[in-house]
Amino acid sequence: GYDSEKKSDKKILGLNPGATYGSAKRWYPEEFAKVAIELSKDYDIMIFGGPNEDEIARDIEKLLVDAGVKNYKNLAAKTSVEELISGISKLDLFVTNDSGPMHLAAAFQIPTVTIFGPTKYTETNQWMNEKGVIVTKDLDCAPCMKRICPLGHHNCMKLIKADDVLEKIREVL
Repeated sequence: GYDSEKKSDKKILGLNPGATYGSAKRWYPEEFAKVAIELSKDYDIMIFGGPNEDEIARDIEKLLVDAGVKNYKNLAAKTSVEELISGISKLDLFVTNDSGPMHLAAAFQIPTVTIFGPTKYTETNQWMNEKGVIVTKDLDCAPCMKRICPLGHHNCMKLIKADDVLEKIREVL
């Protein structure tokens, strides 16, 4: 990671790869990493995650390191709720799964791209965030509301690629 005291003129991109209530709500670390790598010239990257999400955060971190990206900080499993709120409040852009931190970002009106697979974005999307957009695939099997894909393919998330998210980022900024 990089030293948080270092003042950077870059904007800050937050990644939130975790999601409680089952693996089906989680987008893939490879795709999160592709988005971060693509934006790393303009953004410093902060990876957020709860106590059980350090593994997925480390997967992203490894991909960033392999791509030569050094301007990131992995905060997964290292922040209190207060620190999480403070960190999210400083973001210029947030890429997240359907999750609690997604709602925190809405409270601060952070430009947010939320990835929805098995959950109903009509019910759980951000509330009152003018700068929030969603990425979802319109599949017959979604939203299934299951913790694990009952069909075994997880296409609701697998079919969403970094390019889909990057396209939405251009829309929200």
